Amino acid sequence: MRAIDPDLQDHLNAGATTLATCWRITRTDGFVLGFTDHDRVLSFDETIFSPESGASGSAFASSADLAIDNSDIEGALDDAALSGVDLAAGRYDGAEVEIFRVNWAAPAQRVLLKKGVIGEITRAGDAFKAELRGLSSALDQPVGRVFQRLCDVNVGSAKCGVDLDDPAFIATGAVTALRDDQSFIGSGFSGYDDNWFAHGLLRWDTGANAGGRAHIKSQTVAGAVALWLPAGAGVSIGDAFTATAGCDKRFSTCRDKFSNGVNFRGFHLMPGNDFAVSYPLRSEKNDGGKLS
Repeated sequence: MRAIDPDLQDHLNAGATTLATCWRITRTDGFVLGFTDHDRVLSFDETIFSPESGASGSAFASSADLAIDNSDIEGALDDAALSGVDLAAGRYDGAEVEIFRVNWAAPAQRVLLKKGVIGEITRAGDAFKAELRGLSSALDQPVGRVFQRLCDVNVGSAKCGVDLDDPAFIATGAVTALRDDQSFIGSGFSGYDDNWFAHGLLRWDTGANAGGRAHIKSQTVAGAVALWLPAGAGVSIGDAFTATAGCDKRFSTCRDKFSNGVNFRGFHLMPGNDFAVSYPLRSEKNDGGKLS
């Protein structure tokens, strides 16, 4: 059972209550944001809960089993609270959310109702809707090795072993021309082959997106860069970036590009579906020998 502060319980038993809901969001970078459906600022646990976010939460339920009890936060984007730029840049993906029921007349009287993480975020103009996933949603994620032909770890991770700080796998440059919201021309790629940085990461070092990251879709030696998703905020000429080489997770890439075949964590010799559904043919040499 959930433990409720005795003073709060007395307040609930009184019938006439002064209750409000507070949401505290802690991003993965440590930034904390609080907001409430009350019409005044509330403060507790060194967090200020603002009523100016334009956000509200849907009804939510809790169950005793391991079912995922999802709910939503939705509202209007506000530069002073939930920034549309930050949402678009993915800075709230996976953020921790705590939902409190608070006696706004005495904020020390409160109870933690629900704790979870932000899942899918959708936008329509200046409005947003963020899915809240319960802690049990982590049990729905695959854990352990994946038996497939492609490698199952990210390049540069501890299990991969590739040092992405090696000058052969890192480039620094700046935007020299704009194409659209997902592509630009940048300096710093003249010494690298086409698509050397495809599937890699681009970190913005300056500009409106400073500190943000983007996945590189393609890159040419002339500096034409395409991103899988828009950067979030607008990209400007002169914005500096750092790009790291990408990997398509194939054994040939691991061996030839990174000289790291010994650490390849895929199963590139595993028979495919065509072999699994094959059958003997009179015209073939069915002698049990090695497949060509």
